[in-house]
Formats: sequence, structure tokens, C-alpha cells
Amino acid sequence: MRGAIAKTLGLTVMLAMAAPVAALAAGPVGVTYVAPETFRDREFRQARSRASALAEFDCWFAELGARYLPSGQSLRIEVLEMDLAGDFEPWRTGWQDVRFLRDTTPPRIRMRWQLEQGGKVIRQGDARLHDMNYLWDPRGKGDSRRFVHDKLLIQDWFRKTFAPGVSG
Repeated sequence: MRGAIAKTLGLTVMLAMAAPVAALAAGPVGVTYVAPETFRDREFRQARSRASALAEFDCWFAELGARYLPSGQSLRIEVLEMDLAGDFEPWRTGWQDVRFLRDTTPPRIRMRWQLEQGGKVIRQGDARLHDMNYLWDPRGKGDSRRFVHDKLLIQDWFRKTFAPGVSG
């Protein structure tokens, strides 16, 4: 009986993890992470935590694409470097898995992007995102979402780059 429950639970988890990937493939945003195992942040060093983090960012990029991109446009992003807000402090006994947010550990993301419509590139560029004042952003206060400051950084870039009335 326990074996059947474990198999059912395992299958359910696998299907749930595959669902966001399938939704992303059909959406207007395609994200490629270039050598994510070399990203500076500890979150990307082990395959399991890296896959979890990147899946979450894939969903966030897809959500922002649906919000900010007009129908018929698609966005291709290559993430070249990602250093998440905060850092782990392994010397703190009992707190090795806690990310401490400090002024000296802002979120940083470097990427290339290409906006397409009808199979033609209409805009493209490189982006270096960072926010030295991320701890002062009131939107992050009390927000319990994982990677909230990094997601806000990406959201601000989407809004500034692709909101209606923005041209480049």
C-alpha cells in the first residue's frame, strides 16, 4: 500500500513540475540560462536547487511576458549571469540555509534579449540589472515570495522596457 502511495505521489510531483515548462514553451517568452552552474550564487551550484530556482524564474518571466508583451510579440532572453539578493553565511551555526539580505549583496542579473514580431527582430539589447537600494523597496517588505527582490528587479526591467508607450 505504501509503495502505491509513494508511486502516485511521485508521479503527481513529476507532472506538477512538468506543467510550468510546457506552459512556458507555448508562451511569448523563451529563456535560456547560459551555463547556470557557473553563476556566482550558491543557489545554482547544485543541480537540484538550480533546477528549482530556474523553474521559478521561468514562470516569472512567462508571467511578466503575458502582462507586458502585446499579442503577436515574443521575447527571447539569454541569462548570462545571475547573482541573487542576499547571501548564505555558513559560519552562522544553525543558519547555514538562511539567505541574509545586506546592502552589500544586491541582486544582479546580466542578459541579452531579442523581441520578435512576425518572425522578425524588432528590438534587441543587453541588460545589466542591479539594484543597490533593494532593501529600501517597500514592495519587498513583508513579502514572503521566494526571490522577491530578484523578481521585483526583473519586473521593473519588463515595465521600463516593454510597457505600452515604451520604444527603444
